Amino acid sequence: MSQTLEIDIQGHTAVITINNPPANTWNPENLAHLKRLVLELNDDDQNYSLVITGQGDKFFSAGADLNLFADGDKPNARNMATLFGEAFETLAQYEGVSIAAINGYAMGGGLEAALACDIRIAERQAKLALPEASVGLMPCAGGTQLLPWLVGEGWAKRMILCGERVDTETALRIGLVEELVEQGEGLGRALALASRVEKQSPCSVRACKTSIQAARGGSLSGSLVKERSAFVDLFDTQDQREGVTAFLEKRSPDWSNR
Repeated sequence: MSQTLEIDIQGHTAVITINNPPANTWNPENLAHLKRLVLELNDDDQNYSLVITGQGDKFFSAGADLNLFADGDKPNARNMATLFGEAFETLAQYEGVSIAAINGYAMGGGLEAALACDIRIAERQAKLALPEASVGLMPCAGGTQLLPWLVGEGWAKRMILCGERVDTETALRIGLVEELVEQGEGLGRALALASRVEKQSPCSVRACKTSIQAARGGSLSGSLVKERSAFVDLFDTQDQREGVTAFLEKRSPDWSNR
């Protein structure tokens, strides 16, 4: 297990902290650890949400340590691309609600980790960029696919092709982040939002998230059919019965995540 990735379980929320000073970079160990953690959380009926943040007040994550690519070794590059892809695709497929608390610079693979989350909350001092082309590389963990989905092709090209670094006011305006808070308030706000997830049926959240993400590709008519099918499938869950019964009985539901 990586020593540069910490996890703290707070009720139904897992807080994952990237702790790899000085810039909270990603390496083979903590990428593999992230993948394992998310898969373990998916198997935990009591886990409903996760928050990912960086240690300290300067960096969320500066992405990959470029020393890993200094020798120009192609097999190593392929291995790192696979590790990044598997880690962040697993994060994107997390079955609960994932929130990135961006507490500082989110660069390259750091921003791609945030892009893999469902919601992004940024502290005012943060800066966001995908600067890979400036060092002869390119985003390889979802950046060229997820960024244009959020901000549109024009802003994605400004950030990736022109190397434009955006501040959080711009990030909020273009839809790269959903909320902007003052310095030091990101994790607390993310946890407060995560606490709202506890009021939702985990089974419903899982089905809704799958349906929302399916809208990124495929045909609208096919996705609408799958949406209706997923709605009916919820009637196989205990949470569906509990949710409706609790509403009719005017009480808070007791979710079982089953």
